[in-house]
Amino acid sequence: MDRLVSIEAGYFKLDGGAMFGVVPKSIWEKLNPPDNRNLCTWALRLLYIEKGDRKILVDTGMGTKQSDKFFSHYEPHGSGLEPSLQAKGIRREEINDVFITHLHFDHVGGALEEKDSKIVPFFPNAQYWVSRAQWEWAIHPNEREKASFLRENIIPLEDSGKLNWIEKEGEWIPGISIRFYHGHTDGMMIPFIQMGENTLVYCADLLPSVGHIPLPYIMAYDTRPLLSLEEKKRFLQEACENKYTLFFEHDPINECCLLEQTDKGIRSKGTFPLHSILKE
Repeated sequence: MDRLVSIEAGYFKLDGGAMFGVVPKSIWEKLNPPDNRNLCTWALRLLYIEKGDRKILVDTGMGTKQSDKFFSHYEPHGSGLEPSLQAKGIRREEINDVFITHLHFDHVGGALEEKDSKIVPFFPNAQYWVSRAQWEWAIHPNEREKASFLRENIIPLEDSGKLNWIEKEGEWIPGISIRFYHGHTDGMMIPFIQMGENTLVYCADLLPSVGHIPLPYIMAYDTRPLLSLEEKKRFLQEACENKYTLFFEHDPINECCLLEQTDKGIRSKGTFPLHSILKE
């Protein structure tokens, strides 16, 4: 890759119990202390990639077009998407590809904005890339997941004429390959990015944070938790053996980590910011 940049697009809050599933609060509250509403703070951490003439953004955060009532449930705070891009010297007009791991509101909300009473692409010169399986899942949502799939985040993408579907795993562009995972939501796409001899994995909601590395730590938001368990087990073993660098979208403190095998299973070998392993 010619350039990789972590984009801190703010923070939001989600229920701690929902984020840690069956793990007791007495354990998970040490990892991410909740407030008096049992809400924990999570990051909206995106990844900007330059590869040749391709300028790519992976995920887009929550955006700003929802109602005050909607945002009151999640308490978004921090700099937001556009100021975060500008702070890194990136203009939204430059981005020509937006890769959306899945269509939950905290991943796709920033892909669109309300302008002159219309919902239009936030990145005017970009093509948007979504898993075909996830698209079909999102436009016909199940009752359990319906609140995460907001039609105003989804349908205008198709109406814009800029939507592209990805239907197969494998190489997307040179240096970036895609895997599908189905435990969290059907057809979630995870990009595997080559950095010389190393691989960076944008974990999205396969592993939201360092705290989710132990196998039982599976979100209650996952639609198929036992499948999540199997997918996670296979991924962690592969990542550990191949020394992949994991990049966390939602960890409020840690950007990246490596893995190691311990007597308690696979765990973080140490955390670090992305820029610390890049050659500037």
